[in-house]
Amino acid sequence: MNTLTRRSWIQAAGATAGLFTVAPAERLWGQSAAGKGKPDSLPMQLYKSLTEAQRQKLVLTVDDPKRQYINNWWYIHPEHRIPNSFSAEQQDLIRQIFNSMHSPGLRDAVNRQVLIDQYGEEKNAPSAGFFGTPADENFEFIYTGHHVTRRCNAHFDKGQGFGGAPIFYGHYPHPAKEMRENFNETKDHVGNPYWYQGTTFNRFVEALDGRQRKMGLVTAEPRSEKSDVVVQITAEKRGLQGSELSADQKKLLVETMRGMLAMFREDDVNATIQTIQKKNIVDRLSVSWYGGKYDIGSDEVWDTWQIEGPDMVWYFRGVPHIHSYFQLKS
Repeated sequence: MNTLTRRSWIQAAGATAGLFTVAPAERLWGQSAAGKGKPDSLPMQLYKSLTEAQRQKLVLTVDDPKRQYINNWWYIHPEHRIPNSFSAEQQDLIRQIFNSMHSPGLRDAVNRQVLIDQYGEEKNAPSAGFFGTPADENFEFIYTGHHVTRRCNAHFDKGQGFGGAPIFYGHYPHPAKEMRENFNETKDHVGNPYWYQGTTFNRFVEALDGRQRKMGLVTAEPRSEKSDVVVQITAEKRGLQGSELSADQKKLLVETMRGMLAMFREDDVNATIQTIQKKNIVDRLSVSWYGGKYDIGSDEVWDTWQIEGPDMVWYFRGVPHIHSYFQLKS
């Protein structure tokens, strides 16, 4: 197996998006099995490049329980990290897949986040794999590590949402030594590529009337981050109910969610928003935000919020630094 050193992997992972331009599929691994028609997707190319030994280690069944697992720091294959489990060419393809899942404007920032959160240590290198095989309609590629869980349908290069399973993104944008001494970000979350979602959410809150803002501010604790409950659907309704919003406010909430998803490729964003609209999910949502210790600086610029209902959970926790969990039932 041709592997990269820790230094070369970290340097490559932190390179600019321009270095990760997707190469023609025919040059990398050839066209589809039939030899004509559309080339294989990038994830399919990666899957076809795996040796039998790699497949035994890196491919789980399509319905493996790990598919619904989420945590702020976990690895789909703890013993098989990208630098020591994939060839150099395969690693380059993984970088292309990862970049293809993010919008060009935020791709560099996301790559820096993943790089920083490895702390320069090989033991923190990310892990990738598959759920299912090309015979499965919901064949999935997954990428996991510290502050990162991404997934996509492996049949397509164009996004189709997130397949009904949870994703995670988060960051503490300071050196490892500072991280060990102090987990706390300031109220402006300087250097965190995901705080744009917080400012977008706060613009939605500012557009509400005084009564609605009081309804949305919740004094109870937000949901637990324990893996078995963090995206769990509950019967509890807290905060401002989507059914109580005006038609214009419902549209604004949908556009707010679209804006917060801007880090992802356009096709995934469109598919997600279409699901929300088609299922009329907004009427079943509760929107809440949290003061006290969850409002850094006590400035009423809300650092922690939840958008939740029987069809989706979006939990953005900005204290002590940003952790965010998203799951939408497909």
